[in-house]
Amino acid sequence: MAICSVSVIPVGTGTTSVSPYVARCHEVLANVEELKYRLTPMATILEGDLRLILKVIEELHGVPFESGAKRVLTTVIIDDRKDKALTMEGKVESVRRKLGK
Repeated sequence: MAICSVSVIPVGTGTTSVSPYVARCHEVLANVEELKYRLTPMATILEGDLRLILKVIEELHGVPFESGAKRVLTTVIIDDRKDKALTMEGKVESVRRKLGK
């Protein structure tokens, strides 16, 4: 299982607001039962099979174009471990345990 941070940024829309595009991306994610996802202030975190994540990112990248954007910048960070299970909650809990020491 992989964890991925994705940020889809429309360019050339005539406004500085991106929240309508983020909302539309989350509507797409709501239809993908096999993935967990979490909205954060700067990106969306995805958790699941890497092949599915990459397929979904391609769809998310297209969302602003469907709404008239002329250019889209998509940033992706992938965390994929093979030595142990990886979850969003596990990563956060690991840091919290270290803060408690």
